[in-house]
Amino acid sequence: MIALDTSKQAELEKIKKYREAIKQADRVKDKEYEARLDVCRACEKLIDGTCLACGCYVELRAAVKISHCPKKKW
Repeated sequence: MIALDTSKQAELEKIKKYREAIKQADRVKDKEYEARLDVCRACEKLIDGTCLACGCYVELRAAVKISHCPKKKW
């Protein structure tokens, strides 16, 4: 297993905290969330969790019901 440097680990924790702060009613179900992330992971515009098409953190965008992929992939 590769150890994450502390700054990267802190960034991931911050994203997790923000994702958990999204109201349950505004979130997609876990299955849809994972499907959206799978699409993002396969996209050439994803670099280190950031979408180069719009600049968002895909973990946050994928979690919200009203969000959509800027490349219209989901």
